[in-house]
Amino acid sequence: MINIKKIQVALVICCMSAVFIIFGCGKKGPPIPPTIKGNIVAAPYDLKYEVGGSELALSWQHQIDKKKAKIEPDGFEVFMAKKTFKDCEGCPFAFKLIGFISMPGTTLIVPIQKGYKYYFRVQAVDEAGIKSEYSKTVQFESK
Repeated sequence: MINIKKIQVALVICCMSAVFIIFGCGKKGPPIPPTIKGNIVAAPYDLKYEVGGSELALSWQHQIDKKKAKIEPDGFEVFMAKKTFKDCEGCPFAFKLIGFISMPGTTLIVPIQKGYKYYFRVQAVDEAGIKSEYSKTVQFESK
């Protein structure tokens, strides 16, 4: 005699297995290489700007931490995002690489235009391509 309950349970298990096989675990992306304690680049900090006419001078600090982030960077990648005042509040924007400053430099001059909101962040990079976390983002409004 066929038991309806057993058939229903088997169908549910088969359906759940098929869904898991099709969609996977949901964690997609390239593998993350392991890191050895201290073998990272410290992130730049204290990112700030000064405005002079139609230029903005970005400056930041960087310090090597012998225990946590002992790799010395080769330089710094500077990223900028820009949007108009008409763009919606909270709308996404994309950062673009605008410059590379070699060590020991920690300043970049950027031309600016009126009518835009500018967002900047900096990332330290070593000669092998190891990158730090981004600095905090600073915003400037050119009205």
